[in-house]
Amino acid sequence: MSAIIAIVGRPNVGKSTLFNRLTRSRGALVDDFPGITRDRLYASLSFEGVPLTLVDTGGFDDLDRDPLVTKVKSQIEAAIEEADRVIFMVDGRQGLLPGDEAVAKLLRRSGKMSLLAVNKLDGPEHHHLTAEFFKLGLKAVYPISAAHGYGIRDLMEDIVRDIPAHQPESLEGGAVRVAVLGRPNSGKSSLINRILGLDRLVVSELPGTTRDTVDTPFEYHGRHYLLIDTAGIRRKAKVKEKIEKFSVIKAIKSLDRCHIAVVLLDAERGIAEQDARICGYALERGRGMVLAVNKWDLVKGDLRAGKHLDDQIARQLKFLSFVPRLNMSALTGERVMKLLPKIDQVYDQFSTRVQTSAVNTAIRQVMEKHPPPWTGRGRLKFLYATQVASRPPTFVLFVNRPEMIHFSYERFVVNELRARLGLELTTIRLKFKKRE
Repeated sequence: MSAIIAIVGRPNVGKSTLFNRLTRSRGALVDDFPGITRDRLYASLSFEGVPLTLVDTGGFDDLDRDPLVTKVKSQIEAAIEEADRVIFMVDGRQGLLPGDEAVAKLLRRSGKMSLLAVNKLDGPEHHHLTAEFFKLGLKAVYPISAAHGYGIRDLMEDIVRDIPAHQPESLEGGAVRVAVLGRPNSGKSSLINRILGLDRLVVSELPGTTRDTVDTPFEYHGRHYLLIDTAGIRRKAKVKEKIEKFSVIKAIKSLDRCHIAVVLLDAERGIAEQDARICGYALERGRGMVLAVNKWDLVKGDLRAGKHLDDQIARQLKFLSFVPRLNMSALTGERVMKLLPKIDQVYDQFSTRVQTSAVNTAIRQVMEKHPPPWTGRGRLKFLYATQVASRPPTFVLFVNRPEMIHFSYERFVVNELRARLGLELTTIRLKFKKRE
């Protein structure tokens, strides 16, 4: 396994900037507003042939009155506990502050190898600003600039010293990638915590707690999964803070990395227009989907409320009639473990490859059941069909006149192919090409 390197420190000292530079990505949210990163973020990288897993953490601040601070501290402590080595970042321009001393005390107590990175020092002329940080009792002090790259190589060379340069065993190879999406405060992190049986993610009753996407490898009954917790997606008009806008973009982009999107609906609040939008995002990207109706324990005894919810789903999510639904409660754990078998069912169909002969037989049966309508002087003819991709199953249909395909007839063909090819639970895509 790769060595785990945790980056810790007060809010706004540049942890996420260093994380992004080392991973050559924009994987962590970066902004001048303190307290942006709340969950632990993981990324794999290699430095001088040494495989590493880098962990970005939330800012440690004993003086902050945010009700989430206690939970953030527990996340930092958990990151330190699982880390092999720690990069402790401080702000060289601000100088030594009480919060720095609190983190140093925590690190000394942990006994982990810790390297002190004094950030925002752009060159040798600023090295004198590191002097007061020697009071923290850490032997190795490195003047760096996470924004400009100054001093990073010296820091990383000492980080990887004595770590074997071997290739890590991949935890994500062949894993089913599952993105959990939904409106803010619908219970996404609670659901993942319930599945994992541990407090891997920050969970709070305050909406908007999760701002970054967080990946968690997981195994169940011999199958590997990668669970992706995402920031709650809000309507554009309600996304006011710039950083929250970035979170929404990251949540939507998580759909590009997943196989299956679990869209969490709130049984207590009912189905909103934004739920349909979230489902639309997933459908447009051709992802497999499962509708998980959370907080079912609050309405299951009320027949009227249950029927109202069913009617809402049927009316507002009618374009997802093929998507399996599960009523559950992340809080009580009711039916939560039935979610993974449903994900497996969808994933298996999502990854299916169908023989060309079976595809053409199905198309011929569809044409016999409901021939294409006449348009003007000609008629649409289906000549040949084949599957060209999976995840999602994608079929090319060669026809004489593609411009004659009406969206309603295309929808009819999609539904018929689902039923005839055993793909009732997954998105499928059709592409029409002209052939004489």
